[in-house]
Amino acid sequence: MTQFEQSQTLKRLPEQFFAKLVKKTQQLEAEGHDVINLGQGNPDLPTPPHIVDALKMAASNGNYHKYSPFRGQPFLKKAVCEFYKREYDVDLEAESEVAVLFGAKTGLVELSQCLLNPGDTALLPDPGYPDYMSGIALADANPAFMPLKQENNFLPSYKDLTSKVLEQAKLMFLNYPNNPTAGTATKDFFDETVSLAKKHHICVCHDFAYGALGFDGEKPRSFLESEGAKETGIEIYTLSKTYNMAGWRVGFAVGNASVIESINLIQDHMYVSLFGAVQEAAATALKGPQDEVRKLAATYERRRNTLISGLKKAGCRDIQSPKGTFFAWMPVPEGFTSEEFANLLLEKAHVVTAPGNGFGTHGEGFLRIGLVRPEDRIQEACERIEKLGVFN
Repeated sequence: MTQFEQSQTLKRLPEQFFAKLVKKTQQLEAEGHDVINLGQGNPDLPTPPHIVDALKMAASNGNYHKYSPFRGQPFLKKAVCEFYKREYDVDLEAESEVAVLFGAKTGLVELSQCLLNPGDTALLPDPGYPDYMSGIALADANPAFMPLKQENNFLPSYKDLTSKVLEQAKLMFLNYPNNPTAGTATKDFFDETVSLAKKHHICVCHDFAYGALGFDGEKPRSFLESEGAKETGIEIYTLSKTYNMAGWRVGFAVGNASVIESINLIQDHMYVSLFGAVQEAAATALKGPQDEVRKLAATYERRRNTLISGLKKAGCRDIQSPKGTFFAWMPVPEGFTSEEFANLLLEKAHVVTAPGNGFGTHGEGFLRIGLVRPEDRIQEACERIEKLGVFN
């Protein structure tokens, strides 16, 4: 077979760090081992029935069997506006300040191609969601990393950024509640971000994937709640976590009209929007009763409590109880790297976790543990870890 060489664009893409972890997990499962997978960020609970029913009914609508409007159905963009007003008291203009996305990942990757030229600089959290890097690589731009340290509550310290980097930067990615650290942002931090972005003409992209998952009575803040935020950037939201719709691939970007236009423009050339029935079901999710969302957050909070108490019993006393997301960020025992400890848990306890260095240099020394399994399985995972005696 003739081999055709990949483009330089594809060769710039970062390696998929977790591919070998998936391969090891599959091998153990094939050997018949009972593997508890806490390494992925894939919701394990079903989409609420009223949303599924909305899709079933909408699928029979012949109008949706044709091409959808390139920039999304007006009723979905209106539903997004109603959602943001109800949840965050943020006013949005449906046609100019909302872009419909094929899931949040699509928007996060294509945004760099919308705003960055070869050689431009983007500010990235370290550790952070790996696909921010993918978009930057596709744009042939350069990353400048903002360390997320435990002593600063996993918020970047802007005073540590050099004036040169700030003058070069055109785009900044943030993500709170944070994957992988589970850190949360404050009003003061977002206000400071708006001020910095205005001063240095930096577009802020806030990845709000875990916006519905706050614990201990605390509701995660939207970046757009800060005065002036809509002038300085956008927020990207997904229905994957809030409504357990990860496989549906539907999300949206909201905020600065010029950035929304750029996203719409690139998508004009790449897609013909989402299946209309999916858009109608998404609108049902956003506008309908939110009881299931509150139940979901409570479920993850119970799982968090089970995990943290179990790990502390196992001897991991330094772990912080997350205030949001469906992850915990666990320090590894002394004498191990992140990968070494993740491999030990996989091979000896058959518990899958994600080594922190896969999310960036400053992720070394931690593991990301997901809350995407029932409480009894999380409890069993903790008991298996305790039997290893590694924290003693």
